[in-house]
Amino acid sequence: MKPRPAGTEGRTRSHILDVAEQLVQTRGFNSFSYADIAAALSLSKPALHYHFPGKAELGLALIQRYEQRFFNALSAVDGQGAAARFEFYANLYVGVLREQRMCLCGMLAAEFKTLSAPMQQAVVRFFDQNKDWLSTVLAQGLAEGSLEFDGSPQEKAGVIIGSLEGAMLVARLYDDLAVLQSTIGHLQSGFFATKPEEVPGQVI
Repeated sequence: MKPRPAGTEGRTRSHILDVAEQLVQTRGFNSFSYADIAAALSLSKPALHYHFPGKAELGLALIQRYEQRFFNALSAVDGQGAAARFEFYANLYVGVLREQRMCLCGMLAAEFKTLSAPMQQAVVRFFDQNKDWLSTVLAQGLAEGSLEFDGSPQEKAGVIIGSLEGAMLVARLYDDLAVLQSTIGHLQSGFFATKPEEVPGQVI
C-alpha cells in the first residue's frame, strides 16, 4: 500500500467532520448515516471507519471541535465590557442561523436520550460552560453597573441560553432571522442599561 501524503489523513478527517456537522445542524444526528457522508466525499465506508470507528466516536469529535471553536471565538472579546461581550455571544447564534443551520449542541440536545453516554456528557458540558461564561459576564455587568437583575448570574445565564436556543427553533420554523434578532434585542433591553453597537453575526 502506498503511504498517504503528509497531511492527507488530517484533511480527510476534517472534511468528514465538516460534512457531518452540516448534516447534524440541518437534519439532526439520527437522520444521516455513514453512507451519506461517504457519498458526499466520494469515500468508502471503510475509509470513514478508519477515522471514526463508529457514529458515536464521530459525534463526540463533532462536539469537541464545535466547543473549541465556540470558546475560541469568545476569546476575541476578553477584556471588553459586559454589554459588548454579551452582544458578541448572542451574535454567534445569529451567524449560525444566517447560514441556515442550528446550534450543533442544541440539535443534539433534542436527541439527547438517543446519544451515547460520552456524547451526552459532552453536550451537558458544552451548555455548562456556556452558563459559566455567561454568568461571569453578567457578574461583570453588575460590578460595572451596566446591568441589574434579580436572582443569581447563573440563573439568568440559564434563562438567556434557553431564550436563544428556543428563538433559533422558532426562527427556523418561520424562516425568519428577525425572530432571533428580536429576542436578542429584548434580552438586551431587559438586562442592559445601554444597548451596545451591533456586532455582525459571527460564523463558528
